[in-house]
Amino acid sequence: MLDKGFWKSKKVFLTGHTGFKGSWMCLVLHALGAQVTGYSLAPQTKPSLFQLCGIEALLHSHICGDVRNKDDVTNALLVAQPDIVIHMAAQPLVGMSYVDPLTTYETNVMGTVHVFEAIRKASLVQAPIKAVINVTTDKCYENKEWSWGYREVDTLGGHDPYSNSKACSELVTASYRQSFFRFGAAAHQIGIATARAGNVIGGGDWTEGRLIPDLLRSLLNGEKVVLRHPYAIRPWQHVLESVCGYLLLAEKLWKDGQRYSSSWNFGPSPEDAKTVEWITARLCEKWGAEASYQITGSSPFHEATYLKLDCSKAITQLGWRPRWSLEQALDAVVEWTRAYQQKKEMQHICLEQIDHYLKEGAS
Repeated sequence: MLDKGFWKSKKVFLTGHTGFKGSWMCLVLHALGAQVTGYSLAPQTKPSLFQLCGIEALLHSHICGDVRNKDDVTNALLVAQPDIVIHMAAQPLVGMSYVDPLTTYETNVMGTVHVFEAIRKASLVQAPIKAVINVTTDKCYENKEWSWGYREVDTLGGHDPYSNSKACSELVTASYRQSFFRFGAAAHQIGIATARAGNVIGGGDWTEGRLIPDLLRSLLNGEKVVLRHPYAIRPWQHVLESVCGYLLLAEKLWKDGQRYSSSWNFGPSPEDAKTVEWITARLCEKWGAEASYQITGSSPFHEATYLKLDCSKAITQLGWRPRWSLEQALDAVVEWTRAYQQKKEMQHICLEQIDHYLKEGAS
């Protein structure tokens, strides 16, 4: 699915590299031979995948920085002189967006503006960046609670500040693409795309307020799992599905930016859109040791009941498709967490899972 020869020695500027998803991205890029400059706040959880895997030692350069600081982002990107930019830095939680909407909008909207301003300046003074991906979310769509998957042409919206801010980030990206980097008009033409993934799961996510991390914390502590929204349906997928989808998209943008500069969904097969209760019961079963759960009252904030993605565009135009079923994804999560529980070397465990995934994709 991915061209290792393409990535060897490519210089990648990655924002949000200390987060759960960003850490997996660093590990995959390392496995492919890329040179990564990471720009992010310090890890926001303890423990963190970034620290457990010693990811800082794998990077070309590690910069602690905040995308809300325009000058800081610009200076970091100019020094990095990247070939490819992947923007993953975000305030990523629905619940936190209700607590602190201001920081959510500053990070997810103005942070995106600052990254694109840095790219715009870099395009005037140094060798060209050829591909940019802004990672948003499946929640950027106006959720109408219908029973079919959202397509890239559907209306953007977002009820809560997080989802809404990511819809705004999509609009910012489209505006910069059309205003400053339009093929046939701009002096510096860059392939620019947005990527909208479903609910990612995987080893090393310790974020409070997310289903799988909350479940695993309870299981590791021998506590009963408590569900707040058991009948919500989400497009669950292993984190490697989306990360490798983004990298495949970056390859396509590099080779034909005009054709692939648009928005793209990356989600699981339709049958893997499951309820929160289904996921919980299955994970408890795989964990064993008398793991159990209970259903509590309603969620303290609004959450969509049904959310599903239509990934036909990525499947037909990129040649991407989900490689692991939801069962395989959950097995990988349990395997990772058991290894953590046994104090194994977690970078090795992650790289083993990446190798298995990439080899399966090549078969």
